[in-house]
Amino acid sequence: MSDEIRPFRIDVPEAVLTDLRERLARTRWPDQIPGSDWGYGTEITTLQRLCEYWRTGFDWRAAEARLNSFPQFTTTIDGQNVHFLHVRSPHEGALPLLVTHGWPGSVWEFMRVVEPLTDPVRFGGRAEDAFHVIAPSLPGYGFSGPTTEPGWDPYRVAETWAKLMARLGYDRYGAQGGDWGAIVTANLGTIDADHLVGIHLNMVIARPPDAANPTDGVQPDEIEGMQAIAYFQEHETGYQQIQGTKPQTLSYALNDSPAGLAGWILEKFRTWSDCDGDVFSVHTMDDLLANISIYWVTGTIGSSVRIYCENRRAQRFGPFASPVTVPTGAAIFPKELYRPPLAWARAAYNVTHWQRYDKGGHFAAMERPDDLVADVRTFFATVR
Repeated sequence: MSDEIRPFRIDVPEAVLTDLRERLARTRWPDQIPGSDWGYGTEITTLQRLCEYWRTGFDWRAAEARLNSFPQFTTTIDGQNVHFLHVRSPHEGALPLLVTHGWPGSVWEFMRVVEPLTDPVRFGGRAEDAFHVIAPSLPGYGFSGPTTEPGWDPYRVAETWAKLMARLGYDRYGAQGGDWGAIVTANLGTIDADHLVGIHLNMVIARPPDAANPTDGVQPDEIEGMQAIAYFQEHETGYQQIQGTKPQTLSYALNDSPAGLAGWILEKFRTWSDCDGDVFSVHTMDDLLANISIYWVTGTIGSSVRIYCENRRAQRFGPFASPVTVPTGAAIFPKELYRPPLAWARAAYNVTHWQRYDKGGHFAAMERPDDLVADVRTFFATVR
């Protein structure tokens, strides 16, 4: 198999955008119980507002140009196409940093952090905190295209990322991630520890070291995080069940209806962000639609959700059989889905940096880019 790295530029055919607008115009909207608001899922008038803007106001070409302002490439690893941004810093001694998104995100999540990470001086930082940023699209997502065989669970993605970094000539690097990106990054911490200086997470997956005594070592102000995990598992995991068991069935609707796709993703951004129920107070319509449009124009929503099924079948969710020994930093945001106690995290990771914030949710790079960049700089300054 060729190790070729190919320059890549996004250029979505105009016919795809015309078809999108026509489908949006023909949306057959469902009913909604009067007064039910978001109680049964995505609220209809909010989604209609977003979809009307998608049809009449959103400028995909502007989003495309923003993505194309960064150097992009593709390569083939284990038969899978891998798309990635590779933005080198102008500063000597910059540390390579592999950043990984999750679902329902994309490389669009990193649009506000790439430049501060690669050129900190331009943003009031220090040259010695500079990174070369490598931001891949997960296999099955966006411009990586669909996966074409079973088995693309987070552990296999981590193995692929190790091969990608070696192919790029980086034998010493850091890694960062949230959502599936955090799980891939944690697995990478066990797979490629010889080359990693450390990992940084903005979602930490950890279990109680003693299942019979989960509150051992837990501080009083960490109880709320434990309760939030329990609430999420009981009330917010319906999407995990279908995506983890019957992703193909779901894909027919989401790949055919842009309104359906937007409704499926919008609800997650509202629920998982620190927005007090008003998703547009934190995320602009343009940001939300740029991310959603990446799924639409590439036709990858079905293949993206397969990672839930592959993960469930592989049972290789996180660093539990083999703890992460490389230095680990974490930025803990108050509306993150999983906020485990530090004692739990220390049982699974070599935690050397643990910073809690008073605002922010699941999509840290979009919601709190300045905080995330500062935390990444602070942690990696200790391991460079």
